[in-house]
Amino acid sequence: MIAQSPSGNVPQDYYRAEFIILERLVDPTGIEEQMSGKRVEPSIHPEKALWVDQEGGSHRSDLKLVPRTELHLNQAAARLERSGNYRVLAATGWYEAFPPDYDGEPLQVAIGDWLTDAGQRAVEGHIVVDRQRFLHVGVHLNHWMINEEGLKAIPAPELPLEDVAEREGQEALVTQADSDSAAADLTEAFEAPTADPLQLITWIRETRRMRSEEIHFIDSPTIGVLVFFKRIDG
Repeated sequence: MIAQSPSGNVPQDYYRAEFIILERLVDPTGIEEQMSGKRVEPSIHPEKALWVDQEGGSHRSDLKLVPRTELHLNQAAARLERSGNYRVLAATGWYEAFPPDYDGEPLQVAIGDWLTDAGQRAVEGHIVVDRQRFLHVGVHLNHWMINEEGLKAIPAPELPLEDVAEREGQEALVTQADSDSAAADLTEAFEAPTADPLQLITWIRETRRMRSEEIHFIDSPTIGVLVFFKRIDG
């Protein structure tokens, strides 16, 4: 149950949860971390969205988000942007009660550049908040790029310059132009990806204990997540 922004009586164990998701502006080909041998677990499909980019620059969320200007992390995000080394992909926060033994739902994240050949965003995954005695945040994000090698076409079979075809019951010699046209048609038909167009750059797989009013940074070589929890007292 998602709580509303505080007004009137404040519930117990009430917090403002804040997340800033960043992309580090580096050349992915120069990253030392090799992900080619890593096995990517099948993506889950959360019922609720934290931040899902839409066409036209808008985003979708199933939470009642507060404006970025109200976030404690807004100044930190602005400094990182001004450095020229980072791009903010999502800046969000919401109010919710996180009592002991709170078992949070995974919240969908789909942000960053649209990868047309794969039909998805560059950064996808989910974030989950739960609490036993202490608050914990689990970040499960994949950062993808297009695998250009995987998009290479299968070479079309070679065709003879001359071929014999039966037309209306009669044999006719296919001309050089007809042969070239047929070869072009077959080339187009055989131009299909030979492998998955997606290539994993890096990922984040981390669950971390949170301390109220402390900024936490969970990162990989290309993406990072700033996390902040503010306890709201009556």
